[in-house]
Amino acid sequence: MAIRFTAGIDEAGRGPIAGPVCVGMVVMRKGNEKFLKGIKDSKKLSEKKREEWFEKIKQLKKEGKLDFCYKMVSNKIIDKKGIVFSVQLGIEKNLDGVKSSTKILLDGSLKAPAKFKSQKTIIGGDNKVKVISAASVVAKVMRDKRMKLLAKKYPRYGLEKHKGYGTKEHYKKIKKFGLSRVHRKSYIKA
Repeated sequence: MAIRFTAGIDEAGRGPIAGPVCVGMVVMRKGNEKFLKGIKDSKKLSEKKREEWFEKIKQLKKEGKLDFCYKMVSNKIIDKKGIVFSVQLGIEKNLDGVKSSTKILLDGSLKAPAKFKSQKTIIGGDNKVKVISAASVVAKVMRDKRMKLLAKKYPRYGLEKHKGYGTKEHYKKIKKFGLSRVHRKSYIKA
């Protein structure tokens, strides 16, 4: 059976000390990669450029040229089960309902469930393969949006600035105010 669809998968938020990890997925019909000309790994784009690409991805979805989704896995699950389990859970939830004949391309060390016979993990895939780059943009933009919302709920920590990463400023705030409900306790050595 010929492969007609390709799914790109990447995650954002593996390293922060607060907030969820987000796994993004973009699915395209073979040959539609041309609509993503010029896209790069989300880490190589400014916040403004990521937002522009995200708007373009939403527009391409409206036009039926691709589909995308994302799954957030909470800091509580990360603390209880670990980051590897949490990222895998996000991948599996994204792939729920995706035909097993879809070609799955994953960034870095990520793996899809075994039922997806046509899968390939690509080191640096978020910068080499457009559909993975698009997934990295979806994951990063959606996680950043979540961190901005959490910043309103937990205003003392500056989450909107550092997005939960362990900056010097963030550690100062933890020292002053203690841990919030969104901190990854397993990541913070007291």
